Amino acid sequence: MNGRDNRGRRRPFRGRNSERSARSSGGESIIAGHSARRTNVPNEYERISPPVPNTDLLPVLNCIRCGLPITEPYLALSDRYNGEPVHFDCVMAELTEQEKPETGDVLSYIGGGRFGIIHFNNGKGEQKNFTIKKILEWEDKEKKAKWRDAIADRYSIT
Repeated sequence: MNGRDNRGRRRPFRGRNSERSARSSGGESIIAGHSARRTNVPNEYERISPPVPNTDLLPVLNCIRCGLPITEPYLALSDRYNGEPVHFDCVMAELTEQEKPETGDVLSYIGGGRFGIIHFNNGKGEQKNFTIKKILEWEDKEKKAKWRDAIADRYSIT
């Protein structure tokens, strides 16, 4: 008895004594008048109820740079000065205007609220060989934006 059926798949555990007693006594329990399986115990999946998703609407966020509504708030960044939501594209446009990357350089998001000026050593075709010339901190890691709480509660319900 290795806990597998004739196809090599695992069988569900039915209890120690109930399986042996059902086989040895022809399906009857050791105690007369009781079945081998316990029917009064709720199934494990019936006891655990799944989390209920939040059905409230997300708050409407407006970009403080362009004034337009942010339709994809999970892609928005916090403004570096006051923590308000900003379009990703608005941040890219502002940083491109401020930094003015040279020919062959690209402004790119590198994660963690940071951008970088990337120089590709073999031109733009070869993306394996590059150098980060400058790292631009946009979001402060220590400060958590209050507007993100509603989004985080919406997507992480467990």
